[in-house]
Amino acid sequence: MSSVTDRALGPPPVWRRLIGRQETAAFICLVALLVFFSLTADNFFSTRNFTNVLGQASLTLIAGIGCAVVFISGEVDISIGSLLATVALPLIVIMNDTNSLLLGVAGAMAVGLAVGVINGFLSAYLGINSLIVTLGMMFTLRGGVYLYTGQRAIADDAGLDSFIALSDGRLFDVLPYSAVIAIILLGVFVYVLRFRRFGRQIYAVGGNREVARLAGYDVRRVKFTCFVISSLLATCSGIILAARVGSAQHIAGLNFEFQVVAATVLGGVSLSGGIGSLGGMTLGVLILQFLSNGLRGLSLPTEWQLVITGAIIIAAVALDELKRRRAHGD
Repeated sequence: MSSVTDRALGPPPVWRRLIGRQETAAFICLVALLVFFSLTADNFFSTRNFTNVLGQASLTLIAGIGCAVVFISGEVDISIGSLLATVALPLIVIMNDTNSLLLGVAGAMAVGLAVGVINGFLSAYLGINSLIVTLGMMFTLRGGVYLYTGQRAIADDAGLDSFIALSDGRLFDVLPYSAVIAIILLGVFVYVLRFRRFGRQIYAVGGNREVARLAGYDVRRVKFTCFVISSLLATCSGIILAARVGSAQHIAGLNFEFQVVAATVLGGVSLSGGIGSLGGMTLGVLILQFLSNGLRGLSLPTEWQLVITGAIIIAAVALDELKRRRAHGD
């Protein structure tokens, strides 16, 4: 009788939660993509291709950590693409003048910090909608880069080996250093979100601002800090990108913010705040990166890659909205 009752009740609650998680669906999707392209695309299932994909995904993964943190706090940051182009300017200019990678990175991080502080102050303390703030910042930064460069690339004349290693160097001649940096940062922030008080505050603030305030959390400070984190991590991506292209370019990071947002939402991070994980975001990044890599292996035009990526964004946002309505009984 007991076994009949168990079957009628369905799987145990833990399995129900696991099956219902968007991270599980993303993992299944990733495995399906790997199997499909392994059978259809030449040289897809190889160590060299996989490590190359990880290196390419590192930029999105690093910036995606910050994007996910901001989303979970209930806000939005779409200025990160333009920030990639902006921080490359002090990085390259200072390195060319001083032959110092440390000073160049310090200059880039200072600019990234300033952008994060402005975004955070306007959104968290002045209460301006974060979409409007970061949209304005996106255009301001991109326009500033165009004006400064005259729409011409500024080459890396210093040619420092340590800087070039960010792009070409590999740990044990296998894993790109950029991927190593991304994995380390991911581990740090997974720990912070899961096990530190600040991580719990981010989820609380994003889930219900008023309840978090009544619980004694400084809502504005938490949101402000999330914007600063997002900008600093995007700056790290910008430094690696500059090393990869060997210059500061006015077109660097174009549409990058949409790739990051797509991967973040695809991995189960809710646009409404308070829901999601960095593990899910990572799966979203890998899905889009392996999808792009596999489509190139099938020699599909870039236009189709854009169409498919756009369709994935729409589907992920629609699924997020459907989950939100079900949770609120709408």
